[in-house]
Amino acid sequence: MKLTATYRLPAPPERVFDALRDPAVLCRCIEGCESLVLNDQGGYDARIRVGLGSIKGTYTGQARITDERRPEAFTLLVDGKASGGWVKGSARMRLAAEPPGAASVTCDADGQVGGLIAAVGSRLVDAAARRLMDRFFESLAREISPSS
Repeated sequence: MKLTATYRLPAPPERVFDALRDPAVLCRCIEGCESLVLNDQGGYDARIRVGLGSIKGTYTGQARITDERRPEAFTLLVDGKASGGWVKGSARMRLAAEPPGAASVTCDADGQVGGLIAAVGSRLVDAAARRLMDRFFESLAREISPSS
C-alpha cells in the first residue's frame, strides 16, 4: 500500500517538526493511541487500538526516526503486531514553509499488512489508512493552531 498526501498546517515548519517528534502530541493526534513513549534507543514504543471492519485489535510496536534533517524532513519506520495481524511501513515527511507562518507537510507512506487484517482486502485497508492519515493531520492542525 502506498499513500501520498500534502497537508497545510497553521504553524511554521520548526513548530510542526517539533510536534511531529513529541510523543504526547502524537499520542493525542493518533486515533486509538493508548500510549506512545520514547524508548532508550531514541525511538517510540506504541500501543494503538485499531478497528477495520469486523477486525479489531490492539497493536503494540515500535517506531523510529531516520534521515532526520530538522526542520525539513525525516523518515518514520514502524513495526507493529496484534492478534489479528501485523503492519510494517515507512513514511517520509517533508516540510516546507508556507506564508504567512504556516507549513506544508508532504507524507509519502509505504506499508504492508499481514494476517487477518490483510484478509479484508487491499481496497478497504488502503481506504482505512488514508482516513487515519487524514484524521491524524486534522488533529495535528488543531493541536498546533495558534489559538490552542
